[in-house]
Amino acid sequence: MLEFAEIEHTDRKTLFAEVILPLSISKNYTYRVPFELNDAIAIGKRVVVQFGKSKLYTAIVKEISALAPEKYEAKYIIDILDDRPVVTPHQLYFWQWVADYYMCNIGEVMNAALPAALKLASETKIVLNTEFEIDRTTLHDKEYLIVEALDIQPELTISDIAKLLGQKTVMPILKLMFEKNIIHISEEVSERYKPRKRTFIVLNPVYNNPDNLRELFPILEKRAPKQADALLAFIKLSRHQKTITKNQLVEESGAGESSIKSLIEKEIFFAEEKNVSRLHFEEDLDSINNFELSEQQAEVLQSINEQFKEKDVTLLHGVTSSGKTQIYIRLIEEMMRNDRQVLYLLPEIALTTHIIERLRIYFGADIGVYHSRFNDNERVEVWQKVLNNDYKVILGARSSVFLPFNDLGLIIVDEEHETSYKQFDPAPRYNARDAAIFLANTHQGKVLLGSATPSFESYHNARTHKYGFAELTERYGGVQLPDVEVVSISLETKQKTIQSHFTSVLMDGIKLALENKEQVILFQNRRGYAPVLMCKICAYTPKCINCDVSLTYHKSSGKLHCHYCGYREDSPSICPACGSTHLEYKGFGTEKIEDELSLLLPEARITRMDLDTTRSRNSLQTILNNLEEKKIDILVGTQMVAKGLDFSDVTLIGIINADSLLKFPDYRANERSFQMLAQVSGRAGRRGKQGKVVIQTYDPNHRVIKQVIANDYNDLYAIEMAERKSFKYPPFYRIINLDIKHKHPEVLYNQAVYLANELRKHFGERVIGPEAPLISRIRNYYIKSIMLKFEKDGISIVKAKAILKEVIVQFQTTKLSKGSIVQPDVDPY
Repeated sequence: MLEFAEIEHTDRKTLFAEVILPLSISKNYTYRVPFELNDAIAIGKRVVVQFGKSKLYTAIVKEISALAPEKYEAKYIIDILDDRPVVTPHQLYFWQWVADYYMCNIGEVMNAALPAALKLASETKIVLNTEFEIDRTTLHDKEYLIVEALDIQPELTISDIAKLLGQKTVMPILKLMFEKNIIHISEEVSERYKPRKRTFIVLNPVYNNPDNLRELFPILEKRAPKQADALLAFIKLSRHQKTITKNQLVEESGAGESSIKSLIEKEIFFAEEKNVSRLHFEEDLDSINNFELSEQQAEVLQSINEQFKEKDVTLLHGVTSSGKTQIYIRLIEEMMRNDRQVLYLLPEIALTTHIIERLRIYFGADIGVYHSRFNDNERVEVWQKVLNNDYKVILGARSSVFLPFNDLGLIIVDEEHETSYKQFDPAPRYNARDAAIFLANTHQGKVLLGSATPSFESYHNARTHKYGFAELTERYGGVQLPDVEVVSISLETKQKTIQSHFTSVLMDGIKLALENKEQVILFQNRRGYAPVLMCKICAYTPKCINCDVSLTYHKSSGKLHCHYCGYREDSPSICPACGSTHLEYKGFGTEKIEDELSLLLPEARITRMDLDTTRSRNSLQTILNNLEEKKIDILVGTQMVAKGLDFSDVTLIGIINADSLLKFPDYRANERSFQMLAQVSGRAGRRGKQGKVVIQTYDPNHRVIKQVIANDYNDLYAIEMAERKSFKYPPFYRIINLDIKHKHPEVLYNQAVYLANELRKHFGERVIGPEAPLISRIRNYYIKSIMLKFEKDGISIVKAKAILKEVIVQFQTTKLSKGSIVQPDVDPY
């Protein structure tokens, strides 16, 4: 199935190539291969083709045959861009599966899979690479013309460049310029991922000789006493640690940076700049190569290896800070000894850099990283290295499943419960965890799913023996789980012991942590200052002009923001409806928490981490650096603070309002609330100290909160699964959502009702709706949702999807469908 037959090419044989275009079209197009390209054409290579009247695209060759298309005359392929295929047979098979399973077109999968530089089109914009110094004397005439034109106009389309050079296809020239680092693809010029660097100080080996050192000290003490202090501090520090940073030496010696600089100039010290983790301390780094598994870890590792003999997928359920990463490292080692590749998937690359650095230190040049913070040149470089088998281990976010692996032996899906693995827009709306299982199967590889709070689907599969199962019940190093205390907001409000949004228990805990020079993380799952601005007289609330949501007030900008489409407007001082000046802010977000806490604790250094404060260049890294270096006492954040943070001095976690998680109209609300509360709680007391968690709520007797306190995942699972079985939800039923969108609500209503009725003819009561979703208008499109529930032991899901596709196509051929958008979403949650 994965092997493609070689086709005998002769000089005059007419060949036709079926190609995948990076467009949302339901069928692939077939092009004629010019005779002179017969020997060069191959499956997986990129070709330049014309589609439509004038547009040029880079397409991928999917099949080659001698059969011409029956319905249309095939156009000629214009050029072939590659000497060797850039897409493998495994990938093409995987792309087709993603397209079929998630009910999208293979062109949409290609768009998600390939870096932009590998899929140039005539409207693609080109810019100069400003980080590269161009030697113009080495440029060919055409390259020189392009560079000169980009000097005058910083951004050109490929069509512009074709006109400039007076030739139809310029993609081969641009490909060479891209490979030489001269140009960038503008829509992909994103922030370059910059690892954090630190300067380490090393003593000149000459002074390892005690006699030389004894001679040096008197000279320095007489001429430069501060330099002598720095040298003495270095010797003192080197007795207890292997590596010494410049900052540590300055702090320990009190000598100042100029003294250190002088010692470097005299070659008494050498300075070495190295990449270091942003999320853990350097003293941990040296122990990584030498760690030993605990008795429980060793048993779990053996159990996983045994289960891999019979099962393709194993679930590792380990409490937070139980040492799952160390087990991953041992499994990766085994794969590398067998010369097989490993994919390590993470939900949020930006917040898990400590894992990247740990693995890089351990595996060196064999590990590659792939994520959205890399610019396009870097992504293409990683793509080529994976293709060439230069990287044995790839660490990446969900898009890493599309890389060109040759022999994938193991996929590790860390924090497998995370919703970040699901792509919601645009298509393909795939879940990287589920796609990874199919991908591993195509390579005869294994999958390890790891989580402290597994998704119910994965846990159910483990309980029913579809997956293997292993469990870590103890924190690594014997550190205890944090002490959890629940505080009633209602009770403290009555007793008048609450200050702003902070109960007396939380405030006392924060003050105690600050006195002990420890750090605090406060979690509030809403950004902005106040979610709602309301008139006290007429209850008017400003709403977005494009979406059916109220606008959120942001104090930093002084404006009202829509968190769905980005619309902004000035905050009114007079009610536009009744003219009243009595406007008040209802609710609170992270910005308000930060603001009010700074008034209550003016001496504390408080920082906020949410989408608003991490937009700018390197802002996220700066926050994490400052937290590690203890320049921050209190970090206020949204769910970003729940993922991957690992700091030794964070001893208190405060959850400002747990009710915002629990009271949500979604069948997964309790599961997600438990996961979020447990993950946030797990950030406390990770290195030797038992942490404390304070959960503030109006409902301290809520079942989920009690389950979090008891860390009783099994009780949550048992109760929730009984309800899901009764109400026909996953994992007992499969769900496919259909969103129908239109700019006119009356037209949309008729379209949705028609489509639902057509579906009921085939699926009966399995069709629910149409209903308006929670947010019924986004970006001026009104939305209706139809939900289809399919029992796992009943109708074939493949057959159901085929019928569903037919009904959608039939609907789209009617006049009624004009102006509508229909979006299927398989496994939507």
